[in-house]
Amino acid sequence: MISEWLLQRRDGIEQSAEQINGFVQGVISSEISSAQIGAWLAFVICKGMTDAETVHLTKAMVDSGIKLDWNDIEGPFVDKHSTGGIGDKVSLVLAPLWVAMGKKVPMLSGRGLGITGGTLDKLESIQGFRTDLGIDELRATLADVGCFMNGQTPEIAPADRILYAVRNETQTVPSVALITASILSKKLVEGIESLVMDVKYGSGAFMKTRAEAQVLADSIVRVGNGAGVKTSAILSDMSQPLGFAVGNSLEVREAEACLQGNGPADLVELVAELSGDSSAAKEILNSGAAFSIWEDLVAAHGGDLSVALRGSQELEQVEFVAEQSGVVTRCDAEQIGLAAFVLGAGRERADAAVHHGVGLTIHAKVGDSIDAGQPLASVFHANKHLDKALSYVAAAFEIE
Repeated sequence: MISEWLLQRRDGIEQSAEQINGFVQGVISSEISSAQIGAWLAFVICKGMTDAETVHLTKAMVDSGIKLDWNDIEGPFVDKHSTGGIGDKVSLVLAPLWVAMGKKVPMLSGRGLGITGGTLDKLESIQGFRTDLGIDELRATLADVGCFMNGQTPEIAPADRILYAVRNETQTVPSVALITASILSKKLVEGIESLVMDVKYGSGAFMKTRAEAQVLADSIVRVGNGAGVKTSAILSDMSQPLGFAVGNSLEVREAEACLQGNGPADLVELVAELSGDSSAAKEILNSGAAFSIWEDLVAAHGGDLSVALRGSQELEQVEFVAEQSGVVTRCDAEQIGLAAFVLGAGRERADAAVHHGVGLTIHAKVGDSIDAGQPLASVFHANKHLDKALSYVAAAFEIE
């Protein structure tokens, strides 16, 4: 089957839905070996896939596992996905906000890998918060609260996990078609009617240039709509951190401040834009009306907001100050992300633990005036790798 498809693609013939379904089923059943999968992936990297083929692949990956449905719950059902960034705590704000706007949000999220933080890691900063609710618990939470924020179970899009693992082994990750199918396969199982993508670009993002991000955004929009879910995308700049907090528990607190009407301007603007109704979103955030929904969400997942966040009481604080007066011309997201990473906020392997308390609070961003001796960032650490973290912070800032 693999050789047949390769010959077809060489001759410019599209692979049919039946052929791609057969391939995905062979991946799941192990009838197709890792070597054969690798050959298929390498050919995709070289020759690409058409939108029709990517739609077929996305649907086949969705059908490789269970799909959630909410037949007994009134919608509309919406979700968002971000390609990952430094200080990106948007999901924690947007889900309760959408509920306040009359929507249901069945959100399946992931953990961080590398310098970009994961939504589940942030949520697990809250004592007792469970990200492994079962299907019945998810249904009850969606009905009662209006949203849930949970991890993906092994039964959801299992083909994606296998293909992703081989992509990592064979260095075939940077394919727009494969990235598109991987992202959408994990979202279309949620039983949603619409999806909004936050495709980031810049030093702290996977896509370094706006042009690269535009290509991926266009692909996801075309394929998502082709697969039957109303899909839209925005591009957002990740050349500097989003908001001021970087680190799991720090970002939870900043998200809560945003829900209570005290969020950083850039975070509020992005959340409002993603919501689909910027004016209504800002009014709700300013009023603090969505914060009670956040409290209900946390309680439904077993979390306790009355106690300190995990890791937050084990920390020491160091101020990184400006050596000269002037205007901040650079606050590099990648360097700030690396600083948080070496402190322990991130992980290199999917099974590694993170420190939920460590991180940074940024005090000055691009365009801000600063005086010599004024703090540029507060670094919260647990007496590990502080010097290295501070070197990354120093590399992040430029003042003219």
